[in-house]
Parts: sequence; structure tokens; C-alpha cells
Amino acid sequence: MIKRIGPLMLTLALAGGASAQDATFQTKTLTPETALKAAQVALESCRKQGYQVAVAVTDRGGLLQVLLRDRFAGAHTVTVASDKAWTAASFRQSTLDFGRETQAGKPMSAIRDVPRVIAAGGGLPIEGGGSMFGAIGVSGAPGGEADEACARAGIKAIADSLEF
Repeated sequence: MIKRIGPLMLTLALAGGASAQDATFQTKTLTPETALKAAQVALESCRKQGYQVAVAVTDRGGLLQVLLRDRFAGAHTVTVASDKAWTAASFRQSTLDFGRETQAGKPMSAIRDVPRVIAAGGGLPIEGGGSMFGAIGVSGAPGGEADEACARAGIKAIADSLEF
């Protein structure tokens, strides 16, 4: 005996299969060891140039994974490095570019009033193989460009392990 499936039952059956696949997704994140390596290399890069800095590495959601502060880095560098990494992770771009795009008179200038947003160079997203893994922030070098150069050195040190 063959039973007929009504249109409502067919719709429910098809919708149930599709929504089960769309109900979850996978993300990739840095291991603590990889985040630590990026921070150590960034810190060392700044040290070689005579800069005392703090370096923060966050996951893709902006949650802190690693924070290193050199001996004589200013007290403010801990918060600023963390917030630069948070900003880079949140907005998925360098904080140097973010600073340019949010200057006074620009359409997005008000976003600078959001707590934790840092519109100064030194924060970079960490990406590889088409995935966003997190971000790195550096504070304490003389200017955002110098902070960003140290952050780039940290990313470069782990780039091979991120691109698959």
C-alpha cells in the first residue's frame, strides 16, 4: 500500500533537511602557541628598533588570546594594544586604514565614539587561506606606522602555517 505525502508534509520534510545543514558553521582559530609566536616576533621586531611595546593577539571575535608587554613599555600600551587588536578584528581591517576612513567629516566618523575603538595604526587582522583567524595589535612604538610594521612582522612569522 502506497501512501501519498501531502504538500505540507513534503514542505516540512524538505525544510527540515535544509535547515539542519544551515544551522551551524565552522570557523578556524589560532592555537595559543601560534598566537604567542606572532606576539613574540612582533615584540622582538620592535625591540630590535629600540621600541618598548605591548602586543596583543585576539581571536576572530576580538577576545584576547595573548598579551605581552616589554619591560619599559608604558602602562597605557596594554590597553591600547588590546583595543587595536579588538578594532582590527571587529572591523576586519587595519586600524591605520580604519583611522583614515573615520576621520572627522567622513560618513563613518561617529564610530570612533564606540568604546574600545582605536583609529590609529598598529592593529591588523590575521588572515590566511581565505579565513579570518584573529588580529594583532601593537602599541608603544613612535607612531602607528611603526606599530603596524612590528605587527606585520608577527603575522609574517606565522603566515606559512595559516595558508593551506
